[in-house]
Amino acid sequence: MTKDRSKVFLFLDDDLHPIAELETPIVFDLDTKKLTDGEHVLKIVSQSPSGKEGIRKINFTVANGPSIRIEGLKNKDVVDGTLSLMINAYDKGNQKSFLINGSETPQTIPFWIWIIIILFVGWAVYYEITSSAIQ
Repeated sequence: MTKDRSKVFLFLDDDLHPIAELETPIVFDLDTKKLTDGEHVLKIVSQSPSGKEGIRKINFTVANGPSIRIEGLKNKDVVDGTLSLMINAYDKGNQKSFLINGSETPQTIPFWIWIIIILFVGWAVYYEITSSAIQ
C-alpha cells in the first residue's frame, strides 16, 4: 500500500464495521441484492495521506423486490364503506429477459375519457337532430 493515496471506508446504515476499505481512485460495485428493500444510508469516510478525514452520507432506497401497484386507494386517503382495490405485483426479472406475464398493471378508464365520450355522443345526437330537421 502506497502512502501517497487517499483511502476510503464505506459504511452501510449504522454498521460500525466498514463494508469496504479501498484506496482511491476506485470503482466499487455495491450489490443491492444483498440488502433489504427500503431506505439505506451509505457513509463514505475518506482519509488523506496526511490523516485528515472527510465524511459524506448518501441516502438511497433499494427496491429489488417485486413492484406493487394498487388502484382504488392512495396514501392518506380518507375512506369509508367497502373499497374495491386492484392490486398487482410483478418482478423485474433477471434484466436479461423480459417478463411479459404480469408486467403490466390493468387500470380502469380515467374519468376524463368518459367525459370526452359523453361530449362526443352528445354532439353526435345534436348533429343528427339538427341535420334531420333541415330536410
